Amino acid sequence: MRLAIFAALLAATTVAPVTASAAAQTSTPEAAATAIGTDMDTRVVFPLSVQQGALVIGKVPPGSSVTHDGRRLRVTGYGSVAFGVARDQEGPVQVSVTRPDGVADEISIAVQPRDFPVERVNGVPGKTVKPPPAIAKRIAREQALVTAARERDDPRTGFAERFIWPVEGRISGRFGNQRIYNGTPGSAHSGMDIAAASGTPVKAPASGVVTFAGDLYLTGGTILLDHGHGVSSNFLHLSRMDVQVGDEVRQGDVIGAVGATGRATGPHLHWGMNWLTVRIDPLLVLERGS
Repeated sequence: MRLAIFAALLAATTVAPVTASAAAQTSTPEAAATAIGTDMDTRVVFPLSVQQGALVIGKVPPGSSVTHDGRRLRVTGYGSVAFGVARDQEGPVQVSVTRPDGVADEISIAVQPRDFPVERVNGVPGKTVKPPPAIAKRIAREQALVTAARERDDPRTGFAERFIWPVEGRISGRFGNQRIYNGTPGSAHSGMDIAAASGTPVKAPASGVVTFAGDLYLTGGTILLDHGHGVSSNFLHLSRMDVQVGDEVRQGDVIGAVGATGRATGPHLHWGMNWLTVRIDPLLVLERGS
């Protein structure tokens, strides 16, 4: 696992005898910024440029202290770190690395803006668009439970696997697009919709532990799968849930089935991903491993 992850990072690396911040200003997009170092255990490797909604995975010397956006990031025993870039992030993101020997590096990662078109979704139940007060309170309570489950940050390393599609099908809704439900503006789409027949098995895209499984008003059958280091997947509108909280699953295990429960106009899987409370684009995560 360690060699495979580091090899993937090196495949995108541009080596230059400059600091990481200088490399970020001079190298090409999607290359990697590399701080001075001569072997795999002393190098600092991060992408020079990422898109809005990206999951960023970097390499630092094991035992380093890494901070981003005021939060100390968890570092694996082999030196991998992860964090997410929000849909509306503007300008570069900063990462501070202090190696075990005390040498400090400041990494600047450019953020490429994306175009998020408007999607009009008609025919959804009216109470899910403009819920009455009692239902609005229920939705708020349920959302608080989901948000709490996403705050988990443990040392499992499923986040570093090469993610697979949970179901095969046409992408019917894209991450980040502005939604208009029955003519009423809603929030930006938080994940990727994949059209598939009701009952189609849903597989874990990477290994993890189930942190939430329940039937919610807006999202219907809902499962959250924690992949470690704050990275999680959520699967919505399920017709069946085959796991419960605390279950450990491996990549490819069936966790439920496609449905049309909650706010849905037809059977599909909504697959969302988060880094803690930051929503990230599952399609970018799939492309990173391709």
